[in-house]
Amino acid sequence: MGLLPDVEDTAVTRQTAETLARVGTVAAIRLIALAVAEADDNQADWLQTGVHDALVGGSVPDVAAACGKLARDPEEAVRRGAADISAWADDTRC
Repeated sequence: MGLLPDVEDTAVTRQTAETLARVGTVAAIRLIALAVAEADDNQADWLQTGVHDALVGGSVPDVAAACGKLARDPEEAVRRGAADISAWADDTRC
């Protein structure tokens, strides 16, 4: 989890988010969602960039479906982060 919100190296943040989004499992997206919930604005921008790069970069599992499952997660931070990721995925499709 420490690699996602790396304040010292935003490239690590972006690359880790991109890799996890490419995996696309509920567990992988959950990690991004937790990072998003804890991120400051700068970190959130890099997390969004990583997710966006994964979504436009080729065939990835359905991130929106994973976010849909996470919308029912018992942890509020996960639900909030998943909602942000879902919005990013919607924006990417436009």
